[in-house]
Amino acid sequence: MAHQAKNFDGLKGGVLHGLSDTQLDQHLTLYKGYVTKLNEIEEKLSAIDNTKSNYSFNEYSELKRREAVAFNGSFLHEFYFENLGSDDQISPELQKAMDAQGGKDRLIADLKAAAMCGPGWAVLSRNRRDGKLHTYFFGEHHLGLPIEQDLLIVLDSWEHAYMVDYGIARAKYLDAFVPNIKWSEVSRRFAA
Repeated sequence: MAHQAKNFDGLKGGVLHGLSDTQLDQHLTLYKGYVTKLNEIEEKLSAIDNTKSNYSFNEYSELKRREAVAFNGSFLHEFYFENLGSDDQISPELQKAMDAQGGKDRLIADLKAAAMCGPGWAVLSRNRRDGKLHTYFFGEHHLGLPIEQDLLIVLDSWEHAYMVDYGIARAKYLDAFVPNIKWSEVSRRFAA
């Protein structure tokens, strides 16, 4: 079954503060491209000979190496767009977890600092091993995300997420991102 790009047009029309419709249109186009590539890769993998897979080169091997890029590129973007929408509906359970680690402001400051590490992704997650909240930075969709994480906030810090509105001023974009966090979605993820 082919993956379908989700419709995030509800984020446009001034719903988000500091992110223009033009910026969102560019970003949504890129996201849809990842979904298209994921479908293309999965279709090719379903029909290809996998008996000569190797490290050096083989069409199957190359498709498998790129599959995680398209997969994570698709779904990290969905997490990102889903956690936009600006509300203050933090569940008591999430609030308690944040308070146990210095509070919401401290965690958000750390998330922003992680996003400043470079182009890539910054996430706030709950680690299933220790049960604590963590922030991580990883520079590519398919490399660097620690295992056993429940993603709570996904922050795209690639230039395509902000250059239309902010040029190279990533810090200004991060300042605009924070008030647009949809805490009801983050709380839902935490509860799940």
